[in-house]
Amino acid sequence: QHLKMSKQTDLTAEVLLEKRGGAAIITLNRPKVLNALTLSMIQQIYPQIKTWEQDPETFLIIIKGTGGKAFCAGGDIRAIADAGKVGDRLARDFFREEYILNNAIGTCKKPYVALIDGITMGGGVGLSVHGHFRVATEKTLFAMPETAIGLFPDVGGGYFLPRLSGKIGYYLALTGFRLKGRDVLKAGIATHFVESEKLPALEKDLIALKSPSTENIADLLNSYHVKSKVDQEKEFVLDEHMEKINSLFSANSMEEIVKKLKQDGSPFAIKQLETINKMSPTSLKMTLRQLREGASMSLQDVLMMEYRLSQACMRGHDFYEGVRAVLTDKDQSPRWKPAALEEVSDEFLDDCFKPLGNNDLKL
Repeated sequence: QHLKMSKQTDLTAEVLLEKRGGAAIITLNRPKVLNALTLSMIQQIYPQIKTWEQDPETFLIIIKGTGGKAFCAGGDIRAIADAGKVGDRLARDFFREEYILNNAIGTCKKPYVALIDGITMGGGVGLSVHGHFRVATEKTLFAMPETAIGLFPDVGGGYFLPRLSGKIGYYLALTGFRLKGRDVLKAGIATHFVESEKLPALEKDLIALKSPSTENIADLLNSYHVKSKVDQEKEFVLDEHMEKINSLFSANSMEEIVKKLKQDGSPFAIKQLETINKMSPTSLKMTLRQLREGASMSLQDVLMMEYRLSQACMRGHDFYEGVRAVLTDKDQSPRWKPAALEEVSDEFLDDCFKPLGNNDLKL
């Protein structure tokens, strides 16, 4: 045990796993790359959560990031793209093991507290949103930006996004809109809001709790939450657009959403059209169907569906083109194929959602 602990606190480790008091603490430790999630990090975190879940001396699990800029900016997309191009198994393993971890967080028997201080996107959302408690700060920057790189809002996005109030989730999923600070709480993604500078004290108090119940933990989080005054009087950034979001994004096809946006013609609608026009048409259609179907599915069934979609993206064109345009060449000018929504057929989409038989995700 002593040997293991000294290895785990190695400063170069990608993820630190430790027990302090009644709390288990996961620290994502790749600050130079905004704590982007690798397969090896997933493979360390998952068994540790399962072990802690069985440990009578562990009362809660805390997850946080180092470096002050990000909780976790997402999965290691470039590694996945490199693997997918040459048919390397990482393009299967990464998604499979990541989704298994997302499910472990969503079903965790111990209270799970994610301190989402800083950038929290994609894979970072998957490490936090399915847990009991998500603590945002004034530095939190949330987004699901996948449609811009030929992917879809995975890590259980098909489960949590359609369950946000009104059509907020559909809006966030299709446009990749970024929520900041207290708005992450107001959108229903975070459960609490605490000033960033108070997190060390909060963490210390969480560690010091004696055999706490979920309710004790909630009370402590609430006590910090009610004391935080930053941006308290500010209205939710999407408030003034909520009616439009709810009507425009309730259409049951992408073509119809675009038509409604054009007919609306307001500055807000025009801005959304400009954003949607930059996204992968395939990703947009895949995402709308993912959320519409996911709205009435269990987290497990959603993750199984998303695994199928991930593999369809690995077989396709747009993911590699999106990574090239956004991450590699950075020209921000992806050439999507097909280039128009009308050209993405229902037959093609049906194929993306088809079971993979023996290769399906098993949870």
